Amino acid sequence: MPTRPTLSHILDNPTISRTFDDLASSHAIERIWTRDHTLWKPNPTEIENRLGWLTVLDHMQDGLSDLRTFAQAVREAHTTDVVLLGMGGSSLGPEVFRCTFGSAKGAPRLWVLDSTVPGWVGQVTKMIQPARTLFLVASKSGGTIEVMSLLAHFWELVHRTKGNRGGAQFVAITDPGTGLEKLARERGFWRTFTNPPDIGGRYSVLSYFGLVPAALLGLDVGKLLGRALAMREACRLTTSPKDNPGAALGGMMAAMVRAGRDKVTLLTSPALNSFGLWVEQLLAESTGKEGTGVVPVAGEPLAAPVAYGTDRVFVCLRLKGDRNASLDRTVIALQRAGHPVFRLNLMDRYDLGGEFFRWEFATAVAGHVLGIHPFDQPNVQESKDNTARVLQDMATQGRVPSLPTVTPKQALTQLLEQAESNRYLAILAYTTPTPQLDTALRALRKAVMLRHHIATTAGYGPRYLHSTGQLHKGGPNSGLFLEFVDNMKPDIPVPEQSYTFGTLAQAQAIGDLQSLHTHQRPAVRIALGPNPVRTIRSLVALLTPPKTSRRKPAATKRLTPKRRPRH
Repeated sequence: MPTRPTLSHILDNPTISRTFDDLASSHAIERIWTRDHTLWKPNPTEIENRLGWLTVLDHMQDGLSDLRTFAQAVREAHTTDVVLLGMGGSSLGPEVFRCTFGSAKGAPRLWVLDSTVPGWVGQVTKMIQPARTLFLVASKSGGTIEVMSLLAHFWELVHRTKGNRGGAQFVAITDPGTGLEKLARERGFWRTFTNPPDIGGRYSVLSYFGLVPAALLGLDVGKLLGRALAMREACRLTTSPKDNPGAALGGMMAAMVRAGRDKVTLLTSPALNSFGLWVEQLLAESTGKEGTGVVPVAGEPLAAPVAYGTDRVFVCLRLKGDRNASLDRTVIALQRAGHPVFRLNLMDRYDLGGEFFRWEFATAVAGHVLGIHPFDQPNVQESKDNTARVLQDMATQGRVPSLPTVTPKQALTQLLEQAESNRYLAILAYTTPTPQLDTALRALRKAVMLRHHIATTAGYGPRYLHSTGQLHKGGPNSGLFLEFVDNMKPDIPVPEQSYTFGTLAQAQAIGDLQSLHTHQRPAVRIALGPNPVRTIRSLVALLTPPKTSRRKPAATKRLTPKRRPRH
């Protein structure tokens, strides 16, 4: 049985108590399980056919033997690497499995490639042995431009490599009847895993989209599903919303949004850091619309309570046995300072199976309380359309559209002049992740927190377009958007296309910037230049007050009586 969350003092909040009363009187929990679309909207569009996550665990249980057999066959084929080509819901769940569990002994390494930035594509390309690599092509729609571009690149790479097995090195995960399903059949892919079509991408981690990569990593998928099934049963409880683990979390988050604390800040044990990427996508894309929504804050550096504004609520995921000293100190300090903290305790890493379901259920509950549709993404298409238009302009003009040029320091200063309370800074980085770059971005986030006391988020482009992009345009107009773009060199061509990966990434960055401006969102673009880390560090220095040098007092001579010589 899943452990109940520690709600501590936040249950005394009258807004949360009223929300729980409303959930009980509206029979919200029962109506979710009967798939009553009117709980959210009068029109059933993209609701009735998006509730398959409630029952997909049963389907996956039936397919467990097949998953295990397939994973064993992949190992017996002497596969060294698995590269997942996917975006958003198709990639973030597998990324959590990769970062949290790693590869079991004898299992291949997993690479999650959800970028068109040529440096990132080239990095993965160099790290694998093409003839001994399996490629998972994951797309619900079966036609995502990033996924299809990556497929073209690796298809050509494999077929240029001696000893390759052609289509047998590719596996598709998609919905029935998509173009990808047809392509996989025509090209002789090893397998096609056809997912239940009534599941939206961001709710798909416990379907084939998440469990095929998990099985290939060597996870005990049966144990993972067992934890999810236990949580699902707990989320059927209707005695009181606060006793239902999903309803308690969802009701709390929505009540806090109503109370002005819409920045749900995740604090996690070190081993669970990547879980925030998945939660970010789920909450942002599901609730960020109609001018409201939960603003998820993940991966933010820990700080003293004074660095946080009154627009925060904290959710702590604590893994037993992890290095929790810093986390525990932070949570105690936040509670003493009066910040609301909602604590979730995990006994081991497999409890993530239950957490995936808890958060999905909580998001559906929060959508009801906020009066929004938690299963559509009305603003995501805008950036896609803008990307297509910019690509067309590039093809016509033969160059990247010209943009206003300001120095990085001028751009950041201009943006942060608007850093009032309840705002948040979103860093959108079109560049290749490295440990040094991650460190620099974390330093920038902390500098902003300490200087302006606002929340910060950070996402790599174009990944975030399929994650937090919906919130940026459709959610509350409280974001300040800082877009970083590197020089995309050296570039990589996309086979059979007129554009390269570099031009595609540039088009996506420009298209999203245009979309943000259309929605009157404050947004600036900074060219990172040839040394991205140095550029970001210069911005950190801009925000960090100089240390006052205190001169040490001159040492004084100690007067001691002279010792008499000994005879």
